[in-house]
Amino acid sequence: MELSCMDFKVGKCQGQKLVDGETMPLILLPPEADKADLDSLLLALKTNRDWFEQLIIKNSAVLLRGFHIKNAQEFNDIVEAFGWDDIRYVGPAPRTHVYGRVWTANEGPLSEFIYYHHEMVLITESPKTLLLYCEVPPPEGGETPFVPSFRVTERMLEEFPEAVEEMDAKGLQYSFTALSKNDTSSMRGRGWEDAFGTSDRAEAERRAKALGMDLEWLPNGALKTVLGPRALTRVFEGRKGRRMWFNTVVGMHGKELSSARMADGTEIPEKVVKRCEEIIEEESIQFKWEKGDVLFFDNMALLHGRRPSLPPRRVLVATCK
Repeated sequence: MELSCMDFKVGKCQGQKLVDGETMPLILLPPEADKADLDSLLLALKTNRDWFEQLIIKNSAVLLRGFHIKNAQEFNDIVEAFGWDDIRYVGPAPRTHVYGRVWTANEGPLSEFIYYHHEMVLITESPKTLLLYCEVPPPEGGETPFVPSFRVTERMLEEFPEAVEEMDAKGLQYSFTALSKNDTSSMRGRGWEDAFGTSDRAEAERRAKALGMDLEWLPNGALKTVLGPRALTRVFEGRKGRRMWFNTVVGMHGKELSSARMADGTEIPEKVVKRCEEIIEEESIQFKWEKGDVLFFDNMALLHGRRPSLPPRRVLVATCK
C-alpha cells in the first residue's frame, strides 16, 4: 500500500521501530506548510478514509504530527471525520468528559505507571480504534509506550509453550473490586457508580450482566466484578493471522484489588507472569509527545500504557467501534 504524497508526508521520530516490516508508529506530516491546518487535515482524512483505516491496521500505530491541533474541540472534529461509532468506556480508570466524544485518558496520579493493556480487553466488545491527543506535553516522562501484541505471544510460546496452551484452552477468569465513589488518588480508582452510570444497584447489575460480568456486593459498599472465561490470545481478521496477547494477566495477577487465574481455578505460575512482564517491556515502543499530536492505535493489535510523568500532562482520548 503506497502512501499518497499529495495528502501526507512521512516523518520520523526517536523511538520508532521496524516490526515485521512495518514502521511503528508511522508518522504522517502535512505535505506542505500551507496545509498544516485542521481544515486541510479533515479534508485529507475524509477523502482518504478507507486508505487511512487500512493504514492503521497495517502499521498498528499512526501518529499525525505538525497539524497544530489546538484543543479538544478540534480533536473531536478529527474523531468525527471518520464516522466511526462511539463506544462507552468501561473500566477502572477515572475519566472526565471534556467535549463531544473526548475524555481525559486517566485522572490517576501522574507519578504512577499505568500498565500495558488493550483498551477494555475484558468487556465483550472492545474498541477497534483508540485515538489519543496531546494537549499539554509533559516536561519529562509521560510517554505512552505500546507493544505489538503478537510479539508477546510469539515469545511466550517460545519459552512457555505448555503454559500458554493450557491457559488458552482453559480460558482466564479475572476479578476486580471497585469502590462506590471515584478515588482519583488511584489510577484504578473509578467507582462502580461512575463505571456503570448509575447509583442504583439493580440497574448496575443489569448493566454488568450485559457486559458479561458477574457481581458480588461487599459489606463496605464496594462491588467485586468477576469476568470469565476469557481468551488468552485472539486472532482478528485482516491482521496477518497474528495471535494477539489479548489479555490482562500481568496487569491483574496478584494485585490488591484484582486477580487473574485460569477459569477452572488453576493458579497461573508466578514465573510465567514475571517473565511475561519482562517480555512486554522488552518489546515496548515509545516516543516523546509533542503538542498537537494525534495518535491512532489499532486496539486489536497493541497493548499500551503510560510512563510516570512530571506535571503538567494532558492527553485526551476517544474510543471507537
